[in-house]
Amino acid sequence: MTILLSVTGFAPSRWWQALHEAAPDRRIVVDVAEAGAEPIDYAVVWKQPPGLLATLPDLKAIFSLGAGVDHILTDRELPDVPIVRIVADDLKERMSEFVVWRVLDHFRRGRAYRQQQTQKIWHERMQPAAREITVGIMGLGVLGLDAAEKLKVLGFDVAGWSRSEKRVAGIETFAGEAGLGPFLAASDILVVLLPLTADTRGIIDAALLSRMKRETPLGGPVLINAGRGGLQHETAILAALDEGRLMEASLDVFTVEPLPAESRLWSHPKVFVTPHAAAASDPDALAPIVMRQIAAHERGEPLENVVDRQAGY
Repeated sequence: MTILLSVTGFAPSRWWQALHEAAPDRRIVVDVAEAGAEPIDYAVVWKQPPGLLATLPDLKAIFSLGAGVDHILTDRELPDVPIVRIVADDLKERMSEFVVWRVLDHFRRGRAYRQQQTQKIWHERMQPAAREITVGIMGLGVLGLDAAEKLKVLGFDVAGWSRSEKRVAGIETFAGEAGLGPFLAASDILVVLLPLTADTRGIIDAALLSRMKRETPLGGPVLINAGRGGLQHETAILAALDEGRLMEASLDVFTVEPLPAESRLWSHPKVFVTPHAAAASDPDALAPIVMRQIAAHERGEPLENVVDRQAGY
C-alpha cells in the first residue's frame, strides 16, 4: 500500500518522518513519480496542486493535514472519494489556548498597558469582572465548544452562534440569520472559529461589524478571528477600527497569506497580528491519528470525521 504526502507551502520532511514512525511498514511518497507502477491508495495533503488527486485512479480516501478542508475543496477536479478532516485533542487544545490568551489580553487591557509601559505611565485602568463580559463564539464545532468551556471556567458569560441550531448546556445559543443579530448584540468580544464554506465566505463584512454591540464594559467591541482568512473583509475591519466601531482586533488569519508587507493591519495600533499560528498542526501528534484511520479503513472499518462536501466541513 502506498500513501502520497502532498503539501504546498512548507517542506514535507517532518510529516514524512512522523507518518513513517507511526506506520513504518507503509510506503510514503512525496511525488507521484516515486510510486512508479504501484497504485497510490491514500493521499495526505495540505494545499495539494489542483488536479493532482484526479490522476490517482486507485485512491480510496484523502486526509487533510489540518482541521480545515477548504484547501482541498478548492480543487475542482477532486475524485469522488471520502475526505477526512483531523479531529484531535492537540489541535483543540492549541486553539483554546490561543482563544483564551487573546480574550484575556483584550479583557485585561493588554494593549493599553503596553502603550503605558513605553511612556512610563503608572495608571491603573478600570477593570470589569469576567462575569460582566459576554464572549460570543461563531462556530460551535469541536474547536468552538472546547474554547467555550475553557472561557466559562474563567467566569466569562459565553454565547454561541452556528449556521444550524445547536443546544449546548450552559451556553446561550443562536442560529442562522434570525439569530445572528441578537447574538452580535449580546457579544462584547466576538471570537470567529467558523469553517470556510460558500455560506461563510466574507461573513465578517461591514454589515456584520455594524451590527456588533456598540457599548461594552470594555469601552467597545473586540473581534478575534482564528478561523479562516476568507471569512473576513479586511478593509471593513480597518474601517470599523478607524471609526471606533471596533475597539480592538486580534487576527490570526488573512485573505492573503503571508500577510503582505504593505497591509495596514501590520502597523494599525488596535490590531494584534499572528501568522496563522493559533493551532499549528503538530506532525508527531497528528500523524498517528491519520495512520490509525488508514489501518482501520484497510480492515473494513468506516472512516471517522468524513467531510460533507455540500456543507463544506
